Order: sequence, then C-alpha cells, then structure tokens
Amino acid sequence: MLRSEWIKLASVPSTMLAFAGILVIGLGGSLFLALTLESSGVPSVPSVERTMGDVTMPMVILGQIIAGISGVTASGSEYSSGSIHTTLMAVPARLRVLWAKAIVQFAAVTSVALITVVGAWLCTYPAYAEYGLEAPATAPGVLVALLGSAVYLGMCAVFGVGVGMLVRSTSVGVIVVFAATLLGPILASALPFNLFSRVARVLLLGNAGDAMARVGTPDGPFLDVWGGHVSTGAGWLLASGWVILALALGAYALRSRDA
Repeated sequence: MLRSEWIKLASVPSTMLAFAGILVIGLGGSLFLALTLESSGVPSVPSVERTMGDVTMPMVILGQIIAGISGVTASGSEYSSGSIHTTLMAVPARLRVLWAKAIVQFAAVTSVALITVVGAWLCTYPAYAEYGLEAPATAPGVLVALLGSAVYLGMCAVFGVGVGMLVRSTSVGVIVVFAATLLGPILASALPFNLFSRVARVLLLGNAGDAMARVGTPDGPFLDVWGGHVSTGAGWLLASGWVILALALGAYALRSRDA
C-alpha cells in the first residue's frame, strides 16, 4: 500500500509543483529578508530569535497552505475522480488506505521542508554573520526550530489527508486548511479582546506551527491564553492534537460511509 501511494505521489505533476513551491518560497523568502537587511534596518541588539524567525517563517507562512493542499489532494481527488472505488476494492481494510496516505505525505513533505529550511539557514548565514546576527547551530533552540518548521509542514499535509477523507471534496478541504492555518489566526487576532478570541488565538493550528518554527523563550510560560504566548512545546502538542483530530474524523468517515 505504501509503494502504491508513493507511485501516485510521484506521478501527479501538481504534487511536484507544490514541493517545488515550498522550496522556492522558503529559500527565496529567507534570502530576500537576509539580503535586504541593511536597507530595512539592522537590529541594534543581536537576537537569535529574530534571525531564526526570518529564516523559517517565509517557508512556514505559505508552505503550510501548500502542504495542507497536498494532503487534501491526496485523499479528496480520489473521491472527485471516482478512483477511490478501485483503491478500496484492492485494499478492503479501509484504514490502511488512510494510514498509507498519511505516512507518505508526512515523509515527503517533511523531507522537502527540511531540505528547504536547512538550505535557507545555510544560505543566509553569511549575510547575518556580517552584522553579528548569525544563529549558530549550537545556540539554544536553533536546531529545534529548524526541525519544528519542517515537521509542522508534514503535520499540515497529514491534517489535509484527514480533512480530505472527511469532506470528500478537494475544494472544501482546501478552504478548511486555509482557515485553520492562516485565515483563522488572522481573524482571531482582529477579534475584540475577550476569552473566546484569546483561546482561539492560541489554539488554532497556524499559531501552533508558528511556535514550532521559532526559537522559544526559555523563561516564558508553557501556554498563556491571555497573553497569547504559545511555547515551543505547547506548539508541538497543539499541532499534534489537530492532526490526531483530523485523522480520527477522517477514519470515522472512511469506515462509516459508502465510498
């Protein structure tokens, strides 16, 4: 089943374009920020947190949507084309289909994202070092931020797989992914200051990914609802929760509904 999913993944041109998009956006965005550092204003105080944010966030902000769409397409497109019937006839154990898609998407997207973010860090290192703003691998949190940003994109792909299985529509699935990763956090930050807006702001998938991709504050709280602070560890837990929820709902829909 895994081999079959790998073949499907490699044979779809849009998937390869999506992976190329993550690579181009991640490398290009980080290089742009590094090369325009002088014109935009060099920080007076060196900050590993800021430097790593400039390295990881260009890939994460748009890459999370691309990764989620890749996952939605992996499952939703089979319902749109009707090929899901053939797949389920070949593999009667339906949950094996879901796990295979999730594993392949996670492995592929995480690998591409890791290559991208490490490449961005290496390419921009000399530009930041010129101003004493470099983020060495030995600095606390740097390697965790690099790994976290790549794993987060892989999680978005798995989230998309679960959503695609649940809604059985690529277009609807894309809307759900967009809302959970990018649109939701933006809208939550614009809501009036109250308990609902604070909870929504810290619990949404996009905010969890933001925390995973940044160097955390050692003395900061694990999770501060009113202050809007999500630590690195809390980001990993929240993102995992979203993925588990999407897979659970997708598995339920796959087992309980007719194809």
